[in-house]
Amino acid sequence: MLYLIDGHNLIPKAGLRLDSPDDELELVAILQDFARIKRQQVEVYFDGAPIGHAGSRKFGTVHAHFIKQGQTADNAIRMRLTNKAKDSKNWVVVSSDREVQGAARARHAQFVSAEEFVKMLREARSSVPLANTNDRKLSEAEVDEWLEIFRNGRRRLG
Repeated sequence: MLYLIDGHNLIPKAGLRLDSPDDELELVAILQDFARIKRQQVEVYFDGAPIGHAGSRKFGTVHAHFIKQGQTADNAIRMRLTNKAKDSKNWVVVSSDREVQGAARARHAQFVSAEEFVKMLREARSSVPLANTNDRKLSEAEVDEWLEIFRNGRRRLG
C-alpha cells in the first residue's frame, strides 16, 4: 500500500503548528514511524516551498515532495494519481480536501480524511510495546567501571 499525503492538511490535525519552522520535518518524523511500524510506503506533499527549496527528498522510508510556490500539493497529488492510474487502486490518499478525495475516487484509490489518518497514526504508535520501564540506570561508578573495561579490555579487580 502506498500512502499519498497532503502534508499541510495533516500538520494541524496531528497536533503540530503550521507556523513552526520545522513543522514539515516534524511531520516527516511521525510518518517515518508510521511507515516503519506498518511497513508501508509513504509520499507526503508540501506546497509553498521557497525558491530554491522545491523538489523531492527521501527521508528514510518517506518520500517528501516540496511543491514550488504558485502550485499546490493538491494538484501534485492529482497529477500523481493521473500518471499512475493503473497502480492507484493500491493507494490511500490522505486529505480532507473534497477535490483531492474526488480525484482519488475517480482513480479507484482509497482515501481517508486527515482526521481519520491521525487516528491510524495513534493506533500504529500504540501497537508498539514501550521499552521496559523496570530497566534501571547504571550508577556513575558502574559507568566508570564499564569505561575502564572497554579501555583496558579487562575487568578491574576489586
